[in-house]
Amino acid sequence: MSSPLQMPAPGLAAETRGGSRRSQSIIPGFGLTMGLTIAWLSLIVLIPLSTVFIKSAGMGWAEFVAAGLSPRAIAAYKVSFGTAFVAAIINAIFGLVTAWVLVRYQFPGKRIVNALVDLPFALPTAVAGIALTAIYAGNGWVGQYLEPLGIAVAYNPIGITVALIFIGLPFIVRSVEPVLEDMSAEVEEAALSLGARPWQIFFRIILPAILPALLTGFALAFARGVGEYGSVIFIAGNMPFESEIAPLLIVTQLEQYNYAAATAIATVMLVASFAMLLLINLIQAWSRKRMDG
Repeated sequence: MSSPLQMPAPGLAAETRGGSRRSQSIIPGFGLTMGLTIAWLSLIVLIPLSTVFIKSAGMGWAEFVAAGLSPRAIAAYKVSFGTAFVAAIINAIFGLVTAWVLVRYQFPGKRIVNALVDLPFALPTAVAGIALTAIYAGNGWVGQYLEPLGIAVAYNPIGITVALIFIGLPFIVRSVEPVLEDMSAEVEEAALSLGARPWQIFFRIILPAILPALLTGFALAFARGVGEYGSVIFIAGNMPFESEIAPLLIVTQLEQYNYAAATAIATVMLVASFAMLLLINLIQAWSRKRMDG
């Protein structure tokens, strides 16, 4: 019979067993999972996008510039990127307010309001475009009161911005909401007890904590707005040099069997979108580093 001194300590045994369990992974090892990840991303993202560059590479530089940087194409880029940026800015403001209300307050019908936030995700974009056009057209429910005031929403860039606000709001709310839920109200109460004003609490405590999530939602809403097609074409008016978006110009070139021009425009949009998203991600990483530091 072994003495107690010869038996391993229970804590040491548990630690050994725990260490062996920690060394094992539920999901297969890094090499296999990383290979599957790269293969899947290549199949879904990299290979389809690479065909755009390959098709554009077959064009001469002069032909590429003539198609991708034509006056009509540049006007379409301005409409697409400009309206998407403005809509994302507006959504960042009101999306933050919406997330704040849903997290910090209890009120009748909160579940309904919370479900309405996700409605643009479930609603077909064409339905959203038709509904917005019916509301903001000159004879629509709202447009009939705005047009006498000189405010024409439908069939111009203002209508495009309205449509992009509609489809982009959930990205901001759902990005900021979890961060606000994790924030403790005790920090704000402590700041108030120390004499801080509400605007100081917001800009020095709340905003730095939610800024990375807010930038993430902004980037998602902006990216969705740049490539949006279904909800925009009905309310845009689609007038070249005025309210024509770049995705519609690509479709127009494809319908005319001008595949070279379509791929050139798509390449310019792809490069510009990637550059802007990269810039936003760099700002997001800087804000996180600054907050952690």
